[in-house]
Amino acid sequence: MIPLSSARVALVVSDVPASGMQATVCIGLIGAAVRALAELDLAPEEVLARTDDIVSRFTAGQGNKWPLSFVERLVGATYLYAVYDPIARRCVMASAGHPPPAVADPDGSVHVPELPSNRPLGMGEPVFESLDLELAEGSTLLFYTGGLVRACRTDDAIAGLLSRAMRQSGPSIKDAWRVTVDTVTPLLAAEDDLALLVVRTRALSGDRVVTWELPGDPAAVAGIRSLVLQQLDQWDLGSLDFTTELIASELVTNAIRYGREPMQLRLIYDRILICEVSDGSSTSPHIRRASATDEGGRGLFLVANCAQRWGVRYTNQGKTIWAEQALNTEATPEP
Repeated sequence: MIPLSSARVALVVSDVPASGMQATVCIGLIGAAVRALAELDLAPEEVLARTDDIVSRFTAGQGNKWPLSFVERLVGATYLYAVYDPIARRCVMASAGHPPPAVADPDGSVHVPELPSNRPLGMGEPVFESLDLELAEGSTLLFYTGGLVRACRTDDAIAGLLSRAMRQSGPSIKDAWRVTVDTVTPLLAAEDDLALLVVRTRALSGDRVVTWELPGDPAAVAGIRSLVLQQLDQWDLGSLDFTTELIASELVTNAIRYGREPMQLRLIYDRILICEVSDGSSTSPHIRRASATDEGGRGLFLVANCAQRWGVRYTNQGKTIWAEQALNTEATPEP
């Protein structure tokens, strides 16, 4: 699992046509590439497309210093990359030849979604397609590797396995994983292996997210600062008043000056406090050190120094600049 911006998380699982040390090296190579791409906040299908290109370059020997026996094992590796958003309760996933997860709804019903079938990595797939699912709060997802497919043989059998695990484990996700492992282990062939990832979704309640539409008038910034301070007071996060006011002010000012409408400011109160400003422009912001005589140019530099982490996420509608701040322990909401 890889933490992403806006309280989202990436869920990844892979399988390679190798075993032992070769498998470890292959998964390490692909995993390093995927983690770097995840930091760019790319869509799942874009992550797989770029990973496929990296694998193709490795196997073509472009600057490759790894033994050929290891690199050849990268071709045919399968990968599933999913992104879950607890605010929208949506999960977007794309697969490079990897089977889809089984999904158990809170009412106990289980299904395996029809994920677009893309070719494994290194096979020259030009386009990767994704699937967008809306998930109820408390849904359970079972991600797995090829060992479970060979043991169960059908999607219905996999769905039945997860259904039994849900009935026998109760509310504990750890128990669900343990029951699943105990059930499927006797079914595996002696030479086979298996990796399982069991996750349960949560939703971020509406009172933890607030959004304001922004006018294209610089005079509105003062009013926005007041709204931010009022919201922090409602959340009992007064200790973050100064830094959050500064971050919001700088991001909103930059959006009004250099961005395009529509523009909005969103605060997210999760295990961290997230401040993000979106606008309709895809212009890339650049952080720099302003000299003593410059009248401007310090906005992103100040944001970077006040925030624990910050970045930019691009969408079809424009971009979002976000900044995260750590909370005091006593102010952290229950997960």
